[in-house]
Amino acid sequence: MFKGDPRAMGRLISLVEDGAPALGPVMHDLYVRTGHVYSVGVTGAPGAGKSTLTERLIAEIRRHEERVGVLAIDPSSPFSGGALLGDRVRMQAHATDPGVFIRSMATRGHLGGLSLATFEAMHVLEAAGFDVTLVETVGVGQAEVEIADACDTTVVVVNPGWGDAIQTAKAGLMEIADVFVVNKADRPGVRETTQELTRMLELAEADWKPEIVQTTATKSEGIEELWTAVEKHRARQEETGRLESRRRTRTQREIKRIVAERYRRRVEEELAPLLSEMTHEVAARRIDPYEAAGLLMDALEKDAQVM
Repeated sequence: MFKGDPRAMGRLISLVEDGAPALGPVMHDLYVRTGHVYSVGVTGAPGAGKSTLTERLIAEIRRHEERVGVLAIDPSSPFSGGALLGDRVRMQAHATDPGVFIRSMATRGHLGGLSLATFEAMHVLEAAGFDVTLVETVGVGQAEVEIADACDTTVVVVNPGWGDAIQTAKAGLMEIADVFVVNKADRPGVRETTQELTRMLELAEADWKPEIVQTTATKSEGIEELWTAVEKHRARQEETGRLESRRRTRTQREIKRIVAERYRRRVEEELAPLLSEMTHEVAARRIDPYEAAGLLMDALEKDAQVM
């Protein structure tokens, strides 16, 4: 697996997605091999051209002879729980390149578009020896700010038109963008959108001013400039110590996610009868949801004391 065997990586990521009991020991063995990959998140509104942009970025990164792993986070199928969009199909140009690994992952109903499995899958790619990880998200607005927790550099993609710029501000993406991309720059309105983003950024108080790059991903235009902007942000973070601080914060949040996920599983699996009873009591208005949650927490603590 550590030699980059795609089958082994695929099996491990499936293990991560399923949350198998054996995941703890596996991650223990993997984690000592992590910490060297640079991760880039690509997010933005649906239809912004994120998948095409990501596919072109893969080619640019490979041009620099770096190995790249891609996680395409798709909405879950309501029937199978699996990835619905299948971004790997759209990236078949890289299917035979041993320096590229692409995996679609389902959000499985996680509102932020990024589940705990995303973070663990990134560790798998790190341990396999990739140099760069690209994470392309669903693109559902406000909740997509979670990508900033997961990656070292966050690329926010918008299209020409006033609406996109205004929607970007409303979605809170102005605060999490490290690089802005105005994609489909061959369409009318690109200059106005760039100017509007520039004005918005001038009002923000931050130690890093995101660069705005114009691209036409379908024609591979502006991709080299985009990667240069990402590299500039990386260099700036390394110089200021911001990269280490950002990764430490990410680790803390990951630990919290693991704890929360374990408690959620215990409630759903070990305390299923009590959860059903509490649901009935709340529905009958005999107790409120906070009381029900308190009783479930008490039950968890009693079980922990017995163990």
